[in-house]
Amino acid sequence: MDGVTLEETMVYTAAGEIRNGAHVFVGTGLPMLAAYLAKGTHAPDVTLLFESGIIDPRAAHLALGVGDFRLLNDASGVRGLHYVLSLLQRNVIDVGFLGAAEADAYGNINSTFVGGDYRHPKKRLPGSGGANDIASLAKATVIMCQHRPERLVERVQYITSPGFLGGGDEREKAGLTGGGPVMLITDMAVFRFDPVTKRAYASSIHAGVDPAEAAELCGFDVEITEKTPRTPEPDAATVALLRSLDPDGVYLRNARPKDN
Repeated sequence: MDGVTLEETMVYTAAGEIRNGAHVFVGTGLPMLAAYLAKGTHAPDVTLLFESGIIDPRAAHLALGVGDFRLLNDASGVRGLHYVLSLLQRNVIDVGFLGAAEADAYGNINSTFVGGDYRHPKKRLPGSGGANDIASLAKATVIMCQHRPERLVERVQYITSPGFLGGGDEREKAGLTGGGPVMLITDMAVFRFDPVTKRAYASSIHAGVDPAEAAELCGFDVEITEKTPRTPEPDAATVALLRSLDPDGVYLRNARPKDN
C-alpha cells in the first residue's frame, strides 16, 4: 500500500471528531468521506444529515453535491431543507463540517467575496447557504480548508459564517447558541482554539510537513516549530477502508496513482 497522503490524514483527523450516536451535518467532499469513515469504524450509529434534507443515506457511489440523487440510496428519510435546518434550532446537531474560501485566526469563515469590497468584489463566491446556520447553532463545527496564506488570514474580509468573532466572549455576547469551531484542519496542520482567547493555535502538523513552511504559509501569526506534535496517522486497515470509499479518487485525488 502506498504511504498515507495529507488528504487522508485530514479525513482521518476529521473523522475522529465524530462520536458514536452523534447527529452530524455533512457536506460533500472530504467531510463526507470523514463521516463515512467514522460510520465504518468507531461510530456505526452516527446519523448523517445533508442540507438537501437527505437523512443517513448509504450511497452506493460518492455524491458530487448535497442534492445529488445518489445520496438517496438507502436513506432513512428525505425531509427537506426546512426540517434539517430546524434540527440546528432544536440543538440536535452535535457537529457540522464547513469549508472556507477564507478562515481567520478566530475561526470566522468567508465564503461571500474576495478582494475589493462587498459591492465591487474581485471575485464573488457562493455565499452562506446553510453554513451560517451551522456555524451559529451547531454544538461544534469543524473547518476544513487548504493551508495557503490567502486562505488562512488574520481576519476575514467578510464574516459569512461566525467562529469566535473577535475572540474572548464575543460569540456569547452576540447571542450565538452553538459552541463554535473546535478544529480547523488543513492539508498541513491541525489548529484548535484557546479556551480563553478563542484564537487558533497549532495543535499538530502532519507527517512530512516542514514546520517552517507551515508557519510561512499560514496567513495569521501562529507558532509552529519542530516541537509541535505530529498529527496521528491512520493505520493500514483504516487507509484501505478510506480508499475503498473513494475508489476512483474523486476526492482523494492524491491517494495513489491510477491503475494502468
